Amino acid sequence: MQVFTDGGCWGNPGPGGWAFIVEGKGGEQRGKGGELATTNNRMELTAVIKALEFIKSAMASDNGVFSPASGEKIELFTDSQYVQKGITEWIHGWMRNGWKTAGKDPVKNKELWQELWAMQGNLPLAWRWVKGHAGHPQNEACDSMGQEAIAALGVRRG
Repeated sequence: MQVFTDGGCWGNPGPGGWAFIVEGKGGEQRGKGGELATTNNRMELTAVIKALEFIKSAMASDNGVFSPASGEKIELFTDSQYVQKGITEWIHGWMRNGWKTAGKDPVKNKELWQELWAMQGNLPLAWRWVKGHAGHPQNEACDSMGQEAIAALGVRRG
């Protein structure tokens, strides 16, 4: 199973959008959404959270199409090193330090990091980074869907 995510903003902060594509046995599911006032990093995190929410919901319905087979990894692709490194490396120190960075500042987007940490739970995730805007088909599709979600908010690109 493969999952592709992306998030972005028009301005940072500004209106933002997120998107995901989940490719499972015999099927594909896409999702997108947006917020009027947000940041790029919040949208990147939200895209992953929404994808994992979809997978957990599909697993609960036991349809098999969007559930990993026994022992199968879910490859989760993001073009955000903030997300990929944050969840695989940095989060352990943040939690150990009471949600403070190495510089003793509060971790930004703490509530989303906590949600993502809980959401990934016991899912067999393999976190993968893919270079953004480099022609990767699913990453480009997620980027386009995120842009569509922002435009659907009724704002103009400044």
